[in-house]
Amino acid sequence: MDVQEVLKIADDLVFVNTGKHLDNLQEMILRGTLQCQKYSRIADESHCSEGHVKDSASELWKLLSELLGEEVNKSNFRVTFERLKFSSFGNFYKDFVHIGNVSVCENSLQSPKVPNSPTDEEPLNKGNTEPKLRQFLAEMPKLGIFYDRTSELATLKQCILHENTRLLAIHGIVGIGKTALAAHLVEQIKHEFDLVIWRSLATSPPLPILQTSIIQFFSRGGAPVPAPNADSVVVPENGATTGGWPLLNYLQKYRCLLILDDVQMINSSGQLAGNYKPGYEDYGTLFRQVAELSHNSCLVLLSSEKPREVAALEGTNQPVRSLQINGLGAEGGEILREKGLAEHEKWSELIEQYRGNPLWLKIVATMIQDLFNGSLSEFLSDDTIFLGDLESLLHQPFNSLSESEKQVMSWLASETAPVSLSKVPESLHLSRSQFLKIMQSLGRRSLVEKIPEGDRTFFTLAPVLKEYVKTNYSRLKIEKEAR
Repeated sequence: MDVQEVLKIADDLVFVNTGKHLDNLQEMILRGTLQCQKYSRIADESHCSEGHVKDSASELWKLLSELLGEEVNKSNFRVTFERLKFSSFGNFYKDFVHIGNVSVCENSLQSPKVPNSPTDEEPLNKGNTEPKLRQFLAEMPKLGIFYDRTSELATLKQCILHENTRLLAIHGIVGIGKTALAAHLVEQIKHEFDLVIWRSLATSPPLPILQTSIIQFFSRGGAPVPAPNADSVVVPENGATTGGWPLLNYLQKYRCLLILDDVQMINSSGQLAGNYKPGYEDYGTLFRQVAELSHNSCLVLLSSEKPREVAALEGTNQPVRSLQINGLGAEGGEILREKGLAEHEKWSELIEQYRGNPLWLKIVATMIQDLFNGSLSEFLSDDTIFLGDLESLLHQPFNSLSESEKQVMSWLASETAPVSLSKVPESLHLSRSQFLKIMQSLGRRSLVEKIPEGDRTFFTLAPVLKEYVKTNYSRLKIEKEAR
């Protein structure tokens, strides 16, 4: 096999399983490996550091190992792929044809499986046979220790299995455990579906690319690929019904559970919550159609902010629901126990300060061990809320805010007590309409806390967010003025 043939097979293998092609550096690593080059030589030719090449190579070998179900590394890469050429994967590779820039399987019944693949399941239901599960969960995190979310799991299962929810959003602030909760949900309900797919939007794939990769999964599961039209664009048989999105045709034909993680990554920075990046508005159209068309599938969106389509369409008697994930209560003590913190009687104070956010608690518990020798008393004796590594974690959600949202966050951080929305602070220079829209946006981002008191509602920020805003917004203003 020549170099180009090996690279093509590797690229197709990665694309079929992840929906992403090899990037330039990954191709350089594979090409250099086939030419027996050292990582230092590959680094020179790719104009980056040797350390970066080694890190990228490690991730690439890990990905290929997971896809093939056997260890793949620099020393055995060539022999592994030469062996694959003469295995059942060779037939799988030959069956690929191209429609425009999209690879699809020529066999309309079932694509041969990659040997030892972790997604080596039975095909979708055909004829009168019983449905068999197909799952494509390479991008779903592995199940780890799960802190008590019994009520949340029960709510989600009720929505999906008993109330036929078609569009479901699980949202909450960074670190709160949305992805972990969804992974355990999938594990418990996956056998209720013909096909289960988990995809991450962390790299902001345009919808046509995401849709094409998802359709590859359906094809591998035994679902016929819709024929292309004259423009080489794949369309469903009832394209008029599904608005031209072939994915919707599959969701209607089969009972599918489709999970999209990191949905906030397709949203625009510098605008209020719910606005998409330019060119990504068709995601909103797809979400609405998933909600409005009749089918037995469920699309689950994991996001740090509630999608505006969900906010507009959800309701008690509607097939659209959302669940905001809040912090752990006493269960957060399990995290502190794992981190080796003693003084159990003080755990509740620490959990309250960091709002029971699992990731925040892990970070601060590590800091207490590193700087205070595990002494909670010493750590809590200081009135300052320590951020440590939390600061970098909060940069992304904070930087995505609009300038007006940052101003309101700064105002909330300066208030010593929860505030009502009865009056707009003069210092903000906002109309009441603008002020209310901003508060609604911050609420959808899970950045403000609501405190009901009688017939009134008050708003505040979590201590961690107050400290972050005080520190970083002041610095941002100084830097802006300096420019």
